[in-house]
Amino acid sequence: MGFDRSTTVDEVVADADLSGRVAVVTGASSGLGREVAQALARSGATVVAAVRDPARAPAGITSVTLDLASLASVSAAAAAILDTHATVDILVNNAGVMATPPEVTLDGFESQLGINHLGHFLFTALLASALGDSGRVVNTSSLGHMISPMRWDDPHFRTQGYDKWLAYGQSKTANILFTRALAARGRRSYAVHPGAVDTGLTRHLEGDELALVEAAGLAEAKTLAQGAATLVLAAVSDTLLSGSYLADCQIAEPASHARDPDEAERLWNWSEGELGHPWVRAV
Repeated sequence: MGFDRSTTVDEVVADADLSGRVAVVTGASSGLGREVAQALARSGATVVAAVRDPARAPAGITSVTLDLASLASVSAAAAAILDTHATVDILVNNAGVMATPPEVTLDGFESQLGINHLGHFLFTALLASALGDSGRVVNTSSLGHMISPMRWDDPHFRTQGYDKWLAYGQSKTANILFTRALAARGRRSYAVHPGAVDTGLTRHLEGDELALVEAAGLAEAKTLAQGAATLVLAAVSDTLLSGSYLADCQIAEPASHARDPDEAERLWNWSEGELGHPWVRAV
């Protein structure tokens, strides 16, 4: 397709016409999400920014309040979208946190797994009727998924000591496994590693740890337009195989623990159990 790590969002959407399509982007008030939302809007899509603070949504783009750390907020945001849009063609589950202190969501989940995966799992489930058979889901993952598989013995770190990097890696693995499980159910879905981009994810780091992460990312650093390009490609391409993991605008290979179909099914069933909310549409 001629794209690589230097490709920008404008290059990806140069020939895209999204007129008449509806896109929902979580975390669209800043960073990659904002870049993605604006690129899709420039291509003609009607974009809904699902954000914690609607006042920070991109100008000219409709917004709904979404706090992924609250299942009540997730449900309310999905209901607000369904009230105004019969269909959703593109859902970009982009919002997320990284290496947070030991915290839990309002519903008692470890914060990184709760925000990065479980909140998005429920949000996607509640929008499933609008996504129908032709809509697509794009999940922002990370190369950080290689840090940890799912920690089935204690996913919320309730009995073992909390490790913010293991928690982050697990949540990013969950993003890929969720993508695979969606694809297995016939839903078009993609997981994306955007690359090293300064988006504010490092806000919970300090001192030597922050310096180390920043130094490690310098050689691979991308601009926002480059980092968002792979996400936008997943949102608009008609040629990518559903269930794929993408990096640098190409199909890539995730770690073995993130491509195991049994793990994907286990995550799906576990997620439904954790949320007490079965998938809302038989697939």
